[in-house]
Formats: sequence, structure tokens, C-alpha cells
Amino acid sequence: MENNMRSKYRTVRGYGEAKLEINRSLFIASINRAEAEEQATAFIAEISRKYPDANHDCFAYVVGAQDEYQKAGDDGEPSGTAGKPILEVIKKNRLSDTVVVVTRYFGGIKLGAGGLIRAYGKSASEGILSAGLIERTLHSRIGVDIEYSQLGLVENALLNRGYAIQDRKFTNTIQLIFLEEQGREERARQLITDLTAGTAQFFDEGVDYMDKSIDS
Repeated sequence: MENNMRSKYRTVRGYGEAKLEINRSLFIASINRAEAEEQATAFIAEISRKYPDANHDCFAYVVGAQDEYQKAGDDGEPSGTAGKPILEVIKKNRLSDTVVVVTRYFGGIKLGAGGLIRAYGKSASEGILSAGLIERTLHSRIGVDIEYSQLGLVENALLNRGYAIQDRKFTNTIQLIFLEEQGREERARQLITDLTAGTAQFFDEGVDYMDKSIDS
């Protein structure tokens, strides 16, 4: 599984929603993260159930380690006027693992092809803005066993240098698990080795992502 994990990518923070009224039609953009195509289709179905009386639930998503799952749907709107502009907004923001559904309640005024493209694109953009954007960077999870007397020194050194401590386990020794950028693991090990005079014991705990806000 680790071999299929990207070293870095952009996505939405989580669920977001935005409502816009355009020429008396109500557009509701619903956004979420989806790390598998099944999650994307399940979210689309969930939104359709949430607004059962809506005229259209148009959508697009980009999912997969290589963005290999991309799909857009117009749900009764003229071909290419809804799903495609939503998909283009996702791509313009360079997002992966992201699903967008724009629900429309028709207000009686036809927008025309150009108007629909602009409306669905603007709705998707506003929805993504409400969800917030993050950059996910793959890190190694480093485990270390230290003595109780060394906890304050090691923990402060890690925190002061910006390391994220994910877990603490207390037995006859203390086990800390923290994140380090891939390729820089030796730097962290050497720091702790120096602090503990070589008594610390290290072990590999796999990998995990660290998220950083990229909101404008």
C-alpha cells in the first residue's frame, strides 16, 4: 500500500457547502474528500437523498493515487454545461481525492449554455472555498523507546523543532511515535541519539500524512 501513496498532494480539508442564487435558481455546492471512487459515488448518492425534490444533482470527482478516476455528470442539464465545468474547477485547483456535487433548484429562468457553465463553475469554486484546502505530505512514523527521566528533554526537543508527536505509550519505558519527512529520518534519529547518549531504541511504524493548510 505504501508504494501507492503519493509523496505530496492537494485536497479539501473535509466537508464544505455553499449556496448561490443565480437568476432565481438556487445552486447548492456540496464538497467532500473521497479517497476511493466508492466514497465519491456514495457521497453523490447521499446528496441526492438530501435534496430529493431538486431538479438536478450534477457532479464531478478526481480520485486515485494517479488521479486515475475522473468522472463528471450533468444529471439532465445540457451535455457539458454542468459536470464538465465542475471538473475543470477541481483540476484548476490541482485537487485530488475530491468530490463536488452541485444541486440545482430551477427558478423558472433559463440560463443558456454559457450561463449554466458559469453558474456551475462558480458554485463549485465557492463550495471548495468553504471546505478549505490542505496539502498532504507523506512522512515516516518513527517510534522510539526512552527512559522516563529522558521524556521531558526528548519531547521538548521534538516539539521545539516542529515535529508532530502522534502517540505516547507508558510501560516500563516510554514509547513516542512522531512524524519526520521521508528521506530525513536519520536527522531525527541522530537528534534523539545525542540527547539520550545512545540509549534510545528506534523502530519503524510505517507512514502517515501530515496536513498543512493552504487556504488563501
